[in-house]
Amino acid sequence: QGERKGTNKYYPPDFDPAKHGSLNKYHHSHPLRERARKLSQGILVIRFEMPFNIWCDGCQNHIGMGVRYNAEKKKVGTYYTTPVYRFRMKCHLCVNYIELQTDPGNCDYVIVSGARRKEERWDPGDSAQVLPTTPEQRERLAVDPMFRLEHGVTDRGVLERATPTLTRLQEAQDAWKDDFGLNSRLRRRFREEKKTLREEEEEAAALRARAGLSIPLLREEEEDRRLAALLTLRAPDSYEEKQRLKRSEISQRSWFAPGAA
Repeated sequence: QGERKGTNKYYPPDFDPAKHGSLNKYHHSHPLRERARKLSQGILVIRFEMPFNIWCDGCQNHIGMGVRYNAEKKKVGTYYTTPVYRFRMKCHLCVNYIELQTDPGNCDYVIVSGARRKEERWDPGDSAQVLPTTPEQRERLAVDPMFRLEHGVTDRGVLERATPTLTRLQEAQDAWKDDFGLNSRLRRRFREEKKTLREEEEEAAALRARAGLSIPLLREEEEDRRLAALLTLRAPDSYEEKQRLKRSEISQRSWFAPGAA
């Protein structure tokens, strides 16, 4: 079968598939190349991503969650049948080495050495979250009838206290149940607003063309309409009116200069 990529491989003249099997065996190399240089010690170099925010003990710098390193992965034990792996990597800001280890029992990572975790965890009970039943409680529920009865009474009390909140959430969710109708109304309103905006743009373009303006016109506001209604437009006086006013002023003027005897 052809490969996905058109990669050409050189096969030496003395290469014998029956004897060597593959080019890696012919060159006495591992398929993972440098990543498998410590494979005899049970160590494999992988690309590791920091699972949480930490402080480096070497340089006291902050290393954010998601920063990637070339880490040495090694199996150090098991939790029941789940393997426990340890990751060793060098800080990219100093010469300090950081070691982390998986914690399958708590579905988390723990810091072995070289750093300390930036505490951003909280107790789920403080935020009124429903806590899962612990293994000890499950075992006691299976063997202790009185504890099972008390546990059931406590659960019913929690349910009664949470019923009003659950009802309000259900009503809010039902209001958005008809998503097709809501989407149709929203799209209809957008079309109407788009049509109104297009008409306003056409009216403004026609006004600019009549007035010979090259500047954009602002939208008419209610304050503009109110001020325009308060203004009184009056045509300027005609030439005959100006002449009449001038003759009236001359006829009313005194013939003698002020201060004459």
